[in-house]
Amino acid sequence: MNPHLDQLHPYPFEQLRQLFSGVTPNPAHSPISLGIGEPKHPTPAFIEKALLHAMAGLSVYPSTHGTEPLRVAIAGWLERRYGIPAVDPGTMVLPVNGSREALFAFAQAVVDPARGDALVMSPNPFYQIYEGAAYLSGATPYYVNSEPGRNFAPDYGSVPDEVWARVQLLYVCSPGNPTGAVLSLEDWRQLFELSERHGFAIAADECYSEIYFGATPPLGALEAAHQLGRSGGARPYANLVVFSSLSKRSNVPGMRSGFVAGDPQLLKKFLLYRTYSGGAMSPPIQAASIAAWNDEHHVQDNRALYREKFRLITPLLKEVMDVELPDAGFYLWADVRRTGLSDTDFARRLYAEYNVTVLPGSYLAREAHGLNPGRGRIRMALVASVDEGLDAANRINEFCKGL
Repeated sequence: MNPHLDQLHPYPFEQLRQLFSGVTPNPAHSPISLGIGEPKHPTPAFIEKALLHAMAGLSVYPSTHGTEPLRVAIAGWLERRYGIPAVDPGTMVLPVNGSREALFAFAQAVVDPARGDALVMSPNPFYQIYEGAAYLSGATPYYVNSEPGRNFAPDYGSVPDEVWARVQLLYVCSPGNPTGAVLSLEDWRQLFELSERHGFAIAADECYSEIYFGATPPLGALEAAHQLGRSGGARPYANLVVFSSLSKRSNVPGMRSGFVAGDPQLLKKFLLYRTYSGGAMSPPIQAASIAAWNDEHHVQDNRALYREKFRLITPLLKEVMDVELPDAGFYLWADVRRTGLSDTDFARRLYAEYNVTVLPGSYLAREAHGLNPGRGRIRMALVASVDEGLDAANRINEFCKGL
């Protein structure tokens, strides 16, 4: 067996299952889960129709590179969304079966296993795939704590030069999971300069980019690179690839459809890796994905639903805990220490007494540089209907006031 498997931590939802073991929730309340970031809004009918109409494609093996129409649709969306120059669909776009599997696989392709001191850097707290990908690639994770004073953006300036010299891959999540933080242009300038100096690749996870609350959409990595003069030349977007997905944007988590885009040299090697690992997307999924990437009306409607939920629910929760509207995404990252409970005790008691599930923040982070930045916080995914979300918020409010 691969010895690196022993380095993997239990997944947060397995930890949550163990936390709730032996607990019988109050039967007076129906169950409401804010624990898992699984979109619950209905899948648009036109996407379902495109999927059904392409079922004849099941009779052929798909190409790992995807069809040209799909790559053209993704390239066009990138150009429209981020105002960047023409994206070559042949060399700068690769369809993938959801961003999760691609984020994991990318580390296996990028990290040099001969480098015994290799580091894979990620924010802390973080999406657990980054850590697992680091361990299974033979590297060591290095965590950069998110700073509440910087609106939960990681403080990359705190990282010593000798650490940067060992980094082979940097995972960036903007908008962040679970914090909702969006990196600024100056943040990106710093990271691009560090990447150029030390030669590491940047994997920018942007799967929450289309859920936001202001008039201006979140800054993307390719967009920042273009604004900073890094989108042209012999190697456009050098050392940078972005990962995105239809799951949150279009409410199709079961389709497992996303893409990787950016540096042609990195994508050429990643395509070679994926050709052997079997990461081809089903033709019906490709057809439905083309329809989704080419339409923005359903995305606007989806965003409006999230805005309404956050507008109604956030003030209710602010009465009893320290929580603010995030920059983007569908999570609330709340500080519950004023309740006098730890994040795990809060989650366990809330489940037992009010049948509402939230995720302890300490499960989403690691002890690093003297602290676990998730400790004392909970993550709430506002993915259900407005009515169910309000019901959950009222129960949480009542629970906290009774402590």
